[in-house]
Amino acid sequence: MALTALDAKTALIVVDLQKGIIGSRFIHAIGPVVDRTVELIGAFRKHRLPIVLVNVAGVAPGRTERQRQHASVLSEDFTDFIPQIDRQPDDIVVTKRTWGAFASTDLDRQLKSRGVTQVVITGVATGTGVESTARQAYEQGFNVTLAIDAMTDARTEAHEYSINQIFPRLGETGTAHDVMQLLASRSE
Repeated sequence: MALTALDAKTALIVVDLQKGIIGSRFIHAIGPVVDRTVELIGAFRKHRLPIVLVNVAGVAPGRTERQRQHASVLSEDFTDFIPQIDRQPDDIVVTKRTWGAFASTDLDRQLKSRGVTQVVITGVATGTGVESTARQAYEQGFNVTLAIDAMTDARTEAHEYSINQIFPRLGETGTAHDVMQLLASRSE
């Protein structure tokens, strides 16, 4: 389905494009994912729309049956955003310790206080950080758009399931180019 619209107050949420994760193995080359996200960041900045940079600095408490990734001591620069993101002083920065960016942070309050009604989400990993953030955004009442060519995962099945089964139930999906076309169609 093609994207239909972007609300007047739409924010871009970039999930976990940080030094401690970017070197992981992904099913798609990470370079194009980063490039498309950087293009979206530029377009959102041009239109003076909010940018949310999300990083992860640990895990939620509780037992799991599988050993947790990154559960050991994190490197000093693990949470640093990759340089291509070019963090700016007015970017909203959210550090999470859960899969989704809303559950353990004040992101909902920050976005609603700025009048944001829609979010566009990119990043890694499709089936965990991105999907959880999209689910939580939807549950908080935001219109959700997912730039599916600006995300990837380490697991093919998780990536494909999220894109084909979950995302269409949470919002609209399209490419980064589709989002930028909608932004460009706005009067300057």
